[in-house]
This record gives sequence, C-alpha cells and structure tokens, in this order.
Amino acid sequence: MATDTPDVKERSVPKPVFTDAEAGAKDFPSSTSRSFNYFTPRKRRASVYEDVTVDVQPDPARYLTQGWVYAFADGKAGYPQEWTALKSSNWHEFLDPNEEWEQTIYRNNANVVRQISQNLANADAARAFDNWNRSWIGVVQKHVSAWAHVEHGVGLHVYTSAQRDAPTNMINNAMAVAAAHKLRFAQDIILYNLDLTDQIEGFDGGAHKKVWRDDPVWQGVRETVEQLTAVRDWAEAFFATAVVFEPLVGELFRSEFVMQVAALQGDFVTPTLMGAGESDTARDQRGARALFGMLAQDEEHGEENRQTMQRWLDDWTPRSVAAARQMQPIWSQLSEKAVRFEDSLEHATGHFDELTSALQLSSPKEVAR
Repeated sequence: MATDTPDVKERSVPKPVFTDAEAGAKDFPSSTSRSFNYFTPRKRRASVYEDVTVDVQPDPARYLTQGWVYAFADGKAGYPQEWTALKSSNWHEFLDPNEEWEQTIYRNNANVVRQISQNLANADAARAFDNWNRSWIGVVQKHVSAWAHVEHGVGLHVYTSAQRDAPTNMINNAMAVAAAHKLRFAQDIILYNLDLTDQIEGFDGGAHKKVWRDDPVWQGVRETVEQLTAVRDWAEAFFATAVVFEPLVGELFRSEFVMQVAALQGDFVTPTLMGAGESDTARDQRGARALFGMLAQDEEHGEENRQTMQRWLDDWTPRSVAAARQMQPIWSQLSEKAVRFEDSLEHATGHFDELTSALQLSSPKEVAR
C-alpha cells in the first residue's frame, strides 16, 4: 500500500551570491603570473630568491601603514633601526649576492654533508688513516677537533642572535644561513672526531674539550669568541666576526694551517672537511662585503658609517691578532714542517687588507705590512 511522502518545507538559509568583487575575480595583465611585482628586481626579471625574500619581513617605512602590530615589554616595537649604530637610506637595498633562501639552505647543506660522508667512507675503505704521522694524530684530536667549539659559538651565539635584530628579511636571512653553515660545520667536525676514534688506535675523542678549556694556545680564541657573543649591536657582531675574526683567525687556522700541512702528514681527508668550511665562510663573507659596502657608500650616511666601522675595526683587530698569535705553538707540534706561522699570518692578513680596503677602511697598525 503506497503512502504519500509529506512535503518537506525548505529551510530559509542565505544562499551565496557571487559577484565580480571577490579577490581574484578580476582579470589584469599579470593575473596568471606566479611572480610578485611590488618591488624593483635587480635584473629585468625577479629571481626566485627575490620573489620569496624581498619584503617578507614587514616595515612601517614601506607597506605596514598601520605601524607595528606588536611590541616588546620595554615598549620597543618590531625591528627598531636603533638596534645598530649603522644607518641606511634604504635597508631594503641589500640583496644577498649568494641568493640564499629556505630551499637553497637545505639543498646546499645536504650536498656538503653528502660529499663529506662519501669522502670519509672512501677513506675508511682505503685505510687512509693508517698513514698518518703520530704527531699529526695528536694535532687533529686536540686542535682540529677543538675548532668545532669556535664554529658552534659563532653559529649559535653570534649569528643566530644577531640575525633576529636585522631590519629586513634579506639581511637576517643571509645571517641565518651563515649560522646554519657554522652549526653544520661544527657538527661535521665532531662527527669526524667520532669516526677517527673508531678508526685510529689510541685516538682520544674527548681531548678537544680539555684543550678548549685549558690549553693556553686556545684561550685567546676562546676569549674573543665569548666577547663576540656579548655584542648587542647586530651589525657590529656580524662585522667583527665576518670581516675581522674570520680572516685573521678562522682562515689562518683552517686554510693557512690545516689545509696547507695535512698532506705532508699523510692526511688527505681532513683538508676536504676544512675545505667545506672555508667554502661556507667565503659565501658568508660575500654577503658581509655586499652589506657593509652598501652602507659605506650610502649617499646620506656613508661617511658616518665608515667612521663607525673604522672604530669597530680598530677595536676588534687587536683582539683577533692577539688570539691568532697565541695559536703559534700549534705550528711547532708537527714532525714535518710545511709552513711557518709568520708566513701563514701574512697570507691571512693579506686577505683581511683586501676586504677592509674594499669597504674603504684603513687597516689598523696591528696588521700593518
């Protein structure tokens, strides 16, 4: 027996009405473009780096017309330009010459780690560590391994801290990449240390910790790194590290010592590790040179900026030179002498002079040639 289905009364629900007012409905010349056009690219077309980096960090001087939407407990809001003594007519002018952004960080670091891992695997298979001089084993377990503390200190407590305070995303992104390089390199050295502990009979994998704490040759370096971590001006921290400390101390040890003398000690593995760190540092220094070069040439503030950077140079150079000279005994701990300390320091000083001259600064008397 069929039953009638009762009529269902339709509920009164507002129906969506679509018009041409919705975002994305209007067609215009760049409707289908996946690139942005609110900034002027360095070349004819914006690079991926520019698209994903320029103006990502807000700035009331540009597009954040309502001002900062948050502030710290002391009343300072956003990214105050007063957090550095340097000044710029346009902080957003800086673009990282390395064009580093999120994807390149992972890709480049992954490639370096892969290369180092392959080199170590090949060295293990070829029993390359059996040919090392005994004196060189002591240098690696103490001093090469101790360099990990320098990289970790700079990466975590200097660059990571300083990058937060920079006024544009392009600047803090470049320093964040430098921090990632340092932290990865410190880890590379410690992992290498663990591998050598397994491969070389009698290799003391923990010796570097006591050396870093107590050995007189490292106390100047340690003191300088700790002083760098205490700098609150983000630009001074970046300048003192990348422009002063790295060429006078970092390059001196990594390139002018380890990479020059290792082969004569029967070691063809450690230079590949140090070479990766040197390559990273060279990239970071290109960014520093571009940033401080821009500030030194600023039409409105250039002269004042050069005076400020010269004061920083005069302050940090003596510290770095003193730290470098305290390391001199390491050069004497080898049975096969390859280079003199003074020659190594002269080469490192030459790069330092070239870098400071490019920034229109005068080298302090401590490095006068």
